[in-house]
Amino acid sequence: MIRPFASDDTAAVVELWEAAGLLRPWNDPHRDIERKLAMADDLFLVAVDSDGVLVGAVMAGYDGHRGWVNYLAVDPQRRAEGWGRSLMEEAERRLLAAGCPKLNLQVRSDNQSAVDFYRRIGYVQDDVVSLGKRLIAD
Repeated sequence: MIRPFASDDTAAVVELWEAAGLLRPWNDPHRDIERKLAMADDLFLVAVDSDGVLVGAVMAGYDGHRGWVNYLAVDPQRRAEGWGRSLMEEAERRLLAAGCPKLNLQVRSDNQSAVDFYRRIGYVQDDVVSLGKRLIAD
């Protein structure tokens, strides 16, 4: 089952992100969750198996021009079961319903398995340079 994130999911999601290798010292996952919940939270989704165990999560957003996906994670022990694809399909469905014409995401350059996953589900590499600037130090 895929459903919107609930505040009771916080510990499980942070644990999932850690197990999936998504956390970095410069991103406080609790603050990232707080920031997301301050915005539209219907694009913060979790996947729960038939036993009620949280096995995946994705944080998506739409700014009126482009959609973005961040923090897609699936429990490493549950990969290749379709959870990542299902989470992305639901995020895409919700973004399309909101009128989003294009979805962007970034993958760390050393994460080839993630690049391969996204290519398998129809994503292509855009000819762009990704730039960033930290405004708040976590």
